[in-house]
Amino acid sequence: MLSDLAYAEIYFDDKPPPSILEVPGAREIAVEFTSLSKTYTMAGWRIGFAVGNARLIAALARVKSYLDYGAFTPIQVAATAALNGPQDCVAETRERYRARRDVLIDGLSQAGWQIPEPEATMFAWAPIPMAFREIGSLAFSKLLLEQANVAVAPGIGFGEYGEGFVRIALVENRQRLRQATRNIRSFLSGRNDLAEPRRSEGRLTSAAS
Repeated sequence: MLSDLAYAEIYFDDKPPPSILEVPGAREIAVEFTSLSKTYTMAGWRIGFAVGNARLIAALARVKSYLDYGAFTPIQVAATAALNGPQDCVAETRERYRARRDVLIDGLSQAGWQIPEPEATMFAWAPIPMAFREIGSLAFSKLLLEQANVAVAPGIGFGEYGEGFVRIALVENRQRLRQATRNIRSFLSGRNDLAEPRRSEGRLTSAAS
């Protein structure tokens, strides 16, 4: 049994998400993966770790040894420093995403687009407004890009059950999120008074993690 806990530290209530290894007997059958990409903002460095059943971990290490020769040494050193150093940065990152989430939820609410408030992670999973539901997530995402200068990820890109939704990433600062939600508000209200941008004014999405 495999568990992906890459977003374990990006939560917005008082209690972190549980680990599968907390379940009685799980350590005998499960392996859990996590990543430094989210916790320590080391996206693209491609480093993390796995814990769990010793036999499975040994097999994983053997297979991996056939595929590569290990991560670039400076990245390993940086990862060690992150894990062993002060953890204030983790709490700061968590609060940063919480603040961005609040700006997004409030801004979209003012635009008339009510979406569930995510309790964790750096994304919001937003149902397409009813007026656009029939055109699907891909067409709606194109409309946002073309008419509101905002990029989101169409839900269909995450599988058939993602249809009817778009994924919004909290990767921009609060000022740009506010601008993006204002653009969306203009679009949803039927106005077309946006200045022609030289670059996207509100990029609310990122590559799939």
